[in-house]
Amino acid sequence: MAIVSLEISNRQPLAQEESFGEVGTYVQIDGTAHFAVDPLHAANDLITDLELAARDEAGLVRFSADFRILQPEDPSRGSHRVFFDILNRGKGTALRNFNDAPDLAPDQPLDVGNGFLMRQGYTVVWCGWQHDAPDAPGIMRLNAPGALEPDGSPVSGKLVVTFQPNALIHEQFLSDRNHRPYFAADLNDPDACLTVQEHEDAPETVIPREKWSFGRMVDGQLTPDPAYACMADGFEAGRVYQVIYRTVGAPVVGLGLAATRDLASFLKHGSTADGNPCAGDIRHVYTFGSSQSGRFLRDLLHLGMNIDESGRTAFDGLIPHVAGGKKGEFNQRFAQPSSQASRSPNNVFPFSDVSQTDPETGNTDGVLARLDAAGWVPKIMYTYTSSEYWGGGGSLVHIDLTGREDLEIPENVRVYVFGSAQHPLGTPNLRDFDPVNGNRGQQPFNCTDYRPLLRAALVNLDRWVTSEAVPPTSSYPRLDDGTAVGPGEVASAFARIPGVNFPNPLRRFRRLDFGFENGVASKIPAEFGSPFPNLVSAVDADGNEVTGIRMPTTRVPLATHTGWNLRHSDIGGEGQILSAGGATGGTLIGSSIPFPTTRAQRESTGDPRLSIQERYPSRDDYVTRVGAAARKMVDQGYILEEDIGRIAKYAAAHYDELAAHTLEPQPADN
Repeated sequence: MAIVSLEISNRQPLAQEESFGEVGTYVQIDGTAHFAVDPLHAANDLITDLELAARDEAGLVRFSADFRILQPEDPSRGSHRVFFDILNRGKGTALRNFNDAPDLAPDQPLDVGNGFLMRQGYTVVWCGWQHDAPDAPGIMRLNAPGALEPDGSPVSGKLVVTFQPNALIHEQFLSDRNHRPYFAADLNDPDACLTVQEHEDAPETVIPREKWSFGRMVDGQLTPDPAYACMADGFEAGRVYQVIYRTVGAPVVGLGLAATRDLASFLKHGSTADGNPCAGDIRHVYTFGSSQSGRFLRDLLHLGMNIDESGRTAFDGLIPHVAGGKKGEFNQRFAQPSSQASRSPNNVFPFSDVSQTDPETGNTDGVLARLDAAGWVPKIMYTYTSSEYWGGGGSLVHIDLTGREDLEIPENVRVYVFGSAQHPLGTPNLRDFDPVNGNRGQQPFNCTDYRPLLRAALVNLDRWVTSEAVPPTSSYPRLDDGTAVGPGEVASAFARIPGVNFPNPLRRFRRLDFGFENGVASKIPAEFGSPFPNLVSAVDADGNEVTGIRMPTTRVPLATHTGWNLRHSDIGGEGQILSAGGATGGTLIGSSIPFPTTRAQRESTGDPRLSIQERYPSRDDYVTRVGAAARKMVDQGYILEEDIGRIAKYAAAHYDELAAHTLEPQPADN
């Protein structure tokens, strides 16, 4: 077994010994997992550079990772299931996405929110998988060995770092979101290159080498530093920059996939003698990953790494959330797992579960091709939002590479699109500015809270795995019913809304050729070819999407909700689609564009959308309609009974913010 030991550093009661219904109290276990994998085993064949890592006396490659387990104090009262939450940049997302917990700093004590996962009896698990996660309190990371040349020296090569600032800056850390960077090998390298573009698909201009350097400003003086790029003229807000340079040292980043697989398998199969705190208890293991970590799960599936060295399945069911058609930089030499750049290995073929042949390149592959060939395909529920269609190639998951045919969804797969929702969880109050990262949109950020849909998806997945209860059918934009259309076909709906601009340019996935051989790129930067087709959901007269699973507050709307927003002139790049974190790529921010509150306001602005006053006679009427929509979704299996009250409470607050304080009496009809 690939787990050597679990070194426990702390064991304490969870949430001050709060009791969670029939399950009772929980304990929190923190520590370090120690691994040893066989580089010659077929289960590890596709881990890039594993054969170049140092080996112990037994010929095994050793590494470690931080872990955390939340376990029922009396396991017999739990559900005998693991919920394995794939970390996002070293931080867990499960408690926020399923328990409605606040988004606290990782060094704060855990807040379990409404306790949903605990009341369901899950043992909740996290494991560090990202080698470059920042050194910060509470962040869990992977400690991976480096790839070595035959003489024992670290490997070297080229990479590209892409960034798009939200304000004029003079220095840029050579990583995303303050992660560990790859250092420049030579501060004076004449072949290092800096380019600039107006947007990611615009022509590139090379900035003369003498105008920039590897360094940072300290007390007004340029100080050489291999972790920074610096330019006296400054990096302009909204423009896209690429630094291309050589580095030395490449951790075997794909061991993060092995750590995830092997800890999941160990908790299910390991014995008490092995040091397994869950020995004899776990019958099923499910996993969830959001955004970056959802893409991580797509890579795990594509590489066939759901099967351990003993031939056992690690995960019985998976929920890759808001991953779009992307995978990620999780198993390449010099990988940058946090990168959102469009021209990165995030966006390479294949995109769909079923195998296809790219008519331009002749390549044939599918995300599930390896697992399907092995006969070990688990149950999978993909959950997406509108945002992934506008920036993450979402339609390529279920529409063929010509853009003309719907693909067959495999029997063990469901695809659920949360219509008119944005990539991150909706903000509870309307705002157009995020002080944390400096993002500002032309419209308020999307306020749709879709967490009830995730809770129901997990319950349905569990029933599907344990009792073969068939879950609700997939729901997503399709060509055969006219709900999947080109982005230009929905532009007219937004052109009629006062003050609303349409994305320009539109984002597209392009064919990328990195010259990969065994995970090592020979073409840096990549050569790129023609774009892939891109389709989005059709919308109604209000601009809200007509398909997918729509929350009751979207079915009974107070606003136009989109999966896209545009960069405000204050942060540069005006008119480009806005991304979370101020980064390039597909992590899009959406919009909630309120309806006029009164008929008079609608008529004065020329807004074609009926006002809130004309739609709903009162606040009570609105909340009642939302409740009825929620009840219908419970009957369809898309929402749990327990969430009806939460949705009604949210609807009332939503109405108060958007309407009640400005409503005027409606004139009588003549």
